[in-house]
Amino acid sequence: MSFAQTKEIEGFIFDARSNQPIFGVNVSVENTFLKSNTLKDGSFYFTEVENGDNILVLRKEGYQSKKLPFTKKFGQKINFGKILLEADVKDLQHENTVTLTENDFVDDVDADFSGGMLQATRDLFLTRAAFDFSSSFFKVKGYDSKYGDLMINGLPMNRVFNGRPQWKNWGGLNDVFRNQEYFNEINANPYSFGGILGTTNITTDPAAMRPGFRISSSFSNRTYTGRLMATYNSGVGKNGLSYSLSASKRWADDGYIDGTLYDAYSVFASVGYQINKRNNIYATAFYTPNRRGKSAPITEEVFDLVGRKYNPYWGFQDGERRNSRVRNIQEPIVMFNYNYTGKHFLLKLGIGHQFGTFASSRLGYFDAPSPNPDYYRYLPSIYINNSLGANFENANLAEEGFKNNPQLHWNSLYRANASGSKEGKSSYILYDDTTDENQWFFNLTSSYTLSPFIKLDAGIRGKTSFTDNYGLLKDLLGSDYHDDIDPFSNTRNNFNDPSAKGVNDKISYHYEMTSSLYDAFLQANLEFERMSFFVAAQLSQTDYQRNGIFLNERFPLTSEGNSEPLSFTNYGVKSGVTYKFSNRHVVNIQGTYFTDAPTLQNSFVNARENNKTVDSLSSITVYSGTLNYQLRLPKITAKLTGYYTNFLNDTDINYFYVDAGVGSDFVQEVVTGIGKRHVGGELGFSYQATSEIKLTAVAAYGDFRYTDNANVTINFDTAGAEDELINLAGELDLGKARIKDYKISAGPQKAYSVGVEYRSRKYWWVGLTANYMDDNYVDISGIKRTDSFLQNPEGGTFPNATNEEVQRLLHQEKLPAIYLLNLTAGKSWLIKKKYVSLFGSFNNLFDVTYRTGGFEQSRNANFGQAYDDDLRGAPLFGNKYWYGFGRTFFINLAISF
Repeated sequence: MSFAQTKEIEGFIFDARSNQPIFGVNVSVENTFLKSNTLKDGSFYFTEVENGDNILVLRKEGYQSKKLPFTKKFGQKINFGKILLEADVKDLQHENTVTLTENDFVDDVDADFSGGMLQATRDLFLTRAAFDFSSSFFKVKGYDSKYGDLMINGLPMNRVFNGRPQWKNWGGLNDVFRNQEYFNEINANPYSFGGILGTTNITTDPAAMRPGFRISSSFSNRTYTGRLMATYNSGVGKNGLSYSLSASKRWADDGYIDGTLYDAYSVFASVGYQINKRNNIYATAFYTPNRRGKSAPITEEVFDLVGRKYNPYWGFQDGERRNSRVRNIQEPIVMFNYNYTGKHFLLKLGIGHQFGTFASSRLGYFDAPSPNPDYYRYLPSIYINNSLGANFENANLAEEGFKNNPQLHWNSLYRANASGSKEGKSSYILYDDTTDENQWFFNLTSSYTLSPFIKLDAGIRGKTSFTDNYGLLKDLLGSDYHDDIDPFSNTRNNFNDPSAKGVNDKISYHYEMTSSLYDAFLQANLEFERMSFFVAAQLSQTDYQRNGIFLNERFPLTSEGNSEPLSFTNYGVKSGVTYKFSNRHVVNIQGTYFTDAPTLQNSFVNARENNKTVDSLSSITVYSGTLNYQLRLPKITAKLTGYYTNFLNDTDINYFYVDAGVGSDFVQEVVTGIGKRHVGGELGFSYQATSEIKLTAVAAYGDFRYTDNANVTINFDTAGAEDELINLAGELDLGKARIKDYKISAGPQKAYSVGVEYRSRKYWWVGLTANYMDDNYVDISGIKRTDSFLQNPEGGTFPNATNEEVQRLLHQEKLPAIYLLNLTAGKSWLIKKKYVSLFGSFNNLFDVTYRTGGFEQSRNANFGQAYDDDLRGAPLFGNKYWYGFGRTFFINLAISF
C-alpha cells in the first residue's frame, strides 16, 4: 500500500497525422520540477500537483511544442484524454546545421566558430547565429567554443588539447543525434557546472528515438557534394529492448574551395533495455572515419590574381588532383549508460572510451626551395618590392606564369628528389603530424526533488587522456631515404637513432602526453510561481605531463624523459534569479566567477621538441554576468540580453618565422597575462502577423577588446643564438606588447538580421533572411607591438619611425561589412503512412565576395622592413584572409516510415 499512487493528472499523447502514440514526450508542469516522459502507449501522469492555475508543457524533438493551461481544485483529478501533437515541418532545417560546423577554413590557426553548439535550441537569436551568421566566423558574445560545455549522454566531449568540441567525431549522424538539450548562457543545468557559452547534452538512448525507418539523400556545393543516410529505430519492444542503427556516406571530389576533397563514413549502433519503469541501461558505439582536404588563407595579392576559391595546397599528379594537406580522423567511441528514475530521485551513470588516430599531412622540404606555389618569392610583388628597383617586366612574367599554373607542382618535387646531386636523399617528403589518442570518460550525476519547488543536483565527471604524438613519413616522393636533420641548425631530431628514415618511420618529433581532468559540482534550485533561483559551485583538478621519446640534439637536457607535472586546482560559483512580473514579462539575471586551467595547447612552449612549460603558468580567471528580459505576447515574442565578461591571465602560443630587431629565426611566441573584455547585447524578436506569416528580427552588438598589455617571450628553435640577452634555453623576454584596447579577432562584433517566413497549413514553408555583419577585425601580431619592433639591428634608430608612421603600420585592419541574403524552404507529405520531406537552403543568393577573417603576418616584426614592405604598395608579407562561400545550395530529400 505504501507504493500506491493517486494519479491527479493523466493523459495520452498521439501523433496528429499518423494517430500513433508518441513515446518519450517530455511532459512537465510549468514553474515546478514535476517532469515525466510518456510511456510506449503515449500515457503520462503526475501526483502531488499543486492546486490552482497551472500550465502543462509538452516537448519532443520533431514536434511543435504545446502548452495546455488547467486549473486544479483540491481533491480534483484531471484527465486530458487524447492530446495530439503536430509534426514540425521545419524540423529538416536542422539537417543543415552539421555542415556549418565543418567549414574548416581554420584548420591551421587558433580560430573557431561555435555554430554546432547552437543546433539544440529553438531560441530565435541562437538559431539565426547558427544558420545565418556562422558563415562569417560569428561567435556568440565573441566566446571561444571551449567555453561551451558539450556532452554526449552526460559524458564530457571537449578535447583536452584545446578545450573545444571535435564535431567531426560524430559528423553524419544527424538522425540519431537529434535528442539534445541546450542550456543557454550561465543557466542551471542538471549535468554539470556548465560553460558561459552554454551547455549541450546529446542523448543517444534508443528508447527515446522516434520508431521507424528513415532514408535520406542530400546534394550540395558546400563542404561535400553528396550524402546518403539511413536510420532505423526499433522503439521499445514488449520485452523492454530497443535499438537504433544509422549509417551515412558523405563525399566530394572537390568542395566549394578548390582541391578540398571530402570522404567520410559514419556508422552508429545503440541498444537499450528497460529493466522496469525505474531502471534503464543502454550502450552506444559510433565510428566516423573521415578524410578532408584542407584549404589555406591567402593574401590580397593572391586573391586579386586567382580569386576566392584558390587553394595552394593541391596540384595535379598524373592527371589527378592531389592535396598535400589532408586531415584524416579515425577515432571510434563506445559508451555505456545507466539511468534510474525514481519519484523524487534521479541517477545517471556513464562511462565511455575513445581511441584512434588524428593525422594531418604536410610537405617537408630540406635545403630546397619552398614547394608552396603562393610563396612570396614566386609572386609578382617580389619584382616590385626590390631593393634594386622595380622590375615590371619580370613582374608581368611572374603574374602570367602564376595565373596559368598557380597550383602545387608535384612533378617538380619528384624531379628534384630524383636528381643525382644528393645521392638518393630527399629534398621533399610528405609526412603526417600524427596523434594516437586513448581517452576514458565517466560521469555520475543525481537530482533529488525535495518538493515540487526545491531540487538539488550534484555530479562528478572525469576524463583521462594518453596521446602518442609523432611525425610519420608517408611518401618519399621518389627519393630513397630521408635524412631526419633540422635544416636550420643541422642537428639531429633524434640523437639515439640513425638519421636515415624510410616510409612509415617516425620523424621530426616523438613524445607522449598524459592528461587528466576531474570536476564535481553541487547545485540548488528553487522554483516558485513568480520567482526561481539557483546557486551552484564547482571544484576541478587538471593535470598534464609530457614524456619525450626522441632525444633532440638541440635540446639534449630537456627533450627526453618526463617533464615536471603541471597541476591546476580550480573552482567556480554561479547563481541566477528569474522573476516573472507575469507570464508575459520575465526578467532573469545571472552571474559567475570561476578559474579555468590553461589548455594543453597553451601549456608547453614547444611540446614537439622539449619539456619546457610556460613560465609562471597559472589558471585563467573569468567573471561574467548576463541580464535577460523576455516578452511573451499572443503574437509577439522578444528576448533582450545584456552581458559583461572579463578574462584575466590568459595565455597564447604562436609559431612563425620572424625577421626582427633581435634576429631572424623560426620561433615560438609565448604571450602571457592577456586580459580580455566582452560586453554587448543581443535581441531576438518575432511577430506572428497571421497564422501563416511570421516576421523576425535579430541583432547582436558587441565590443570585444584587450584590456591590458601582455608580456611576450620568444623561444628560438636553434637555441644557439648569439645575442647575450638570450638565455641558455633559447628564450628572450621582449617585455610588454602594447595591445591594450585593440579589438579581439572573434568574428563580426555587430550582426543584424531580418526575416520573413511563410508556413502553409498544407505542410510547406519558405523563409527569407537578410543579414548584415560588421566590425570584424584581423588578428594582431603581438611581437610587432613590443619594443623590439623599433630595435634597429644595425644600431641607432629608424629615421622614419615617427609616432604617426608607427601607428599607421600597427593600425588594426577592420574587414569590410558583409551583406548576405539566404533562402530556406521545405515541404512534407504523408503518403500511405510514409512521411516524405524535402528541404532546401540557398545561401548568399547575390554571390557576394567577402572576407570572413584574417591575421597579421609576423614575419616583418621590424619597423624598417615593415615600412619598406608597405611603402612599395604590394607588401610581400601583408595580412592573410579567409574568404566566405559564394552562392551555395543544400537540398535534402527524406522518407520516413
